[in-house]
Amino acid sequence: MKLSLSTRSCTWIVTVGVGIWLTSCTKDPSVTPQSPVSGTPAKADQSVNNWILENMQTVYYWNDKIPASPDTTLSPSAFFYSLLYDYTNRANPERDRFSWIQESAADLKASLSGEQKTTGLEVKYFLRSAGSTEVIIKVLYVLPGSPADKAGLKRGDFISTINGQKLTTSNYSSLANDPTTFAYGLAKVEAGKIVDTQTVKTVTAEVFQQNPVLLDSIYIIGAKRIGYLVYNQFIPGPNGSSTPVYDQKLEQIFSEFKARGVNELVLDLRYNPGGYVSSSVKLASMIAKGVDNTKTFYRTEYNKDVMAELQSQNQTAQLTTRFQTKAQNIGGNLSRVFVLITGGTASASELIINGLKPFMPVITIGETTYGKNVGSITISDETGKIKWGMQPIVFKSFNAQNQSDYSTGFTPTIIKSEPLDLKPLGNLEEEYLNAAVAQIVGNGTARISADQGPQLPAIGSSVERRAGGSNMFDDRSPLNR
Repeated sequence: MKLSLSTRSCTWIVTVGVGIWLTSCTKDPSVTPQSPVSGTPAKADQSVNNWILENMQTVYYWNDKIPASPDTTLSPSAFFYSLLYDYTNRANPERDRFSWIQESAADLKASLSGEQKTTGLEVKYFLRSAGSTEVIIKVLYVLPGSPADKAGLKRGDFISTINGQKLTTSNYSSLANDPTTFAYGLAKVEAGKIVDTQTVKTVTAEVFQQNPVLLDSIYIIGAKRIGYLVYNQFIPGPNGSSTPVYDQKLEQIFSEFKARGVNELVLDLRYNPGGYVSSSVKLASMIAKGVDNTKTFYRTEYNKDVMAELQSQNQTAQLTTRFQTKAQNIGGNLSRVFVLITGGTASASELIINGLKPFMPVITIGETTYGKNVGSITISDETGKIKWGMQPIVFKSFNAQNQSDYSTGFTPTIIKSEPLDLKPLGNLEEEYLNAAVAQIVGNGTARISADQGPQLPAIGSSVERRAGGSNMFDDRSPLNR
């Protein structure tokens, strides 16, 4: 169902319940918008700024908070951020820390479909020791088939130098992002300390399409048949493809889970910053207990102008997104679901947690999630005259019990932090999975171990950056709609 909204010379199409993007990619709130530039802006910039303002006044969730007389002499990027609700006020958890803009709409759309120039590493950054200015990079996971994978890098590796330079708090952001070819100098944990080695892995970044379905397994322990899924972004299919091959892979996995009698589920979303709502609906519909296409997964609330237009056209029913009736649903065999989470778990991942809660116990293990209960859409100029693309927040989401109280994140049921020395994903001794299995089968078979190994000060991660983390160096992280 589509709703046309006319404002002056702009005709807006809001697609209700379809194509919505819920992700944590965003402009980094640590980056202050540029200062106003005196004088008259270039004609092209003025045209872009007019386009930005007109669209934002129409669909932006906080359109009533847009300044009455915004400074149109700013560059388009600075102008966009000057419109955002309480953007620089970190004391306000309800502010807009998620909307962002890019100079290329094509690049924006590609990144939302998991295609970007990358080495294939997702990493976390630490100070080498408390009070130190030296930085260590820990590899969280490597995209299969990526340049880093082909170079032999793996989860748990440590990087202490890039292109021969030691990483420090003053250079790690540029060294980790600016070059195209990276010579990674590796380190290791030895007797509880980080020790440099002579090993160097050289990797050249390339445009790469990630497959978000990283790993699935079934563990049989006594009467327990435990399904485990590592899912790292809600993407239906590859960029530019009309075939939802990644959604189809999820369906195949749950068909196998059902055929093999899985009666416990561990959903690993610790590195998932969000993605397309369409994929989250499919996933939730294969998990939730006692649902079909008559049950509410979530509902949306838009700004007052859009809501009034929907009401006038008798389209308010389109604000509710329902579960799908899925033959692959295993909810009948589940009494609960375990979800592994971190600060990089955001947006569509949090929508899954919130949407499942009315239908079954959701036991979360790990760290507090990012806290994104709002969603965005991609806006580009269909005429092609304006090349910019923007991803403004346009709605807030609520579950079937009208709950949307996670703007500061979901606090885990069981608090856990990853050790510095990581085990492979899917290994039953891996910290998070071990904690879930301990809950499932009892301490006689598995245990919840204390956090082991050195605990160094963390200063951010690429996952948090993709989720819009405010402590990261990148000036733009992908959110979701």
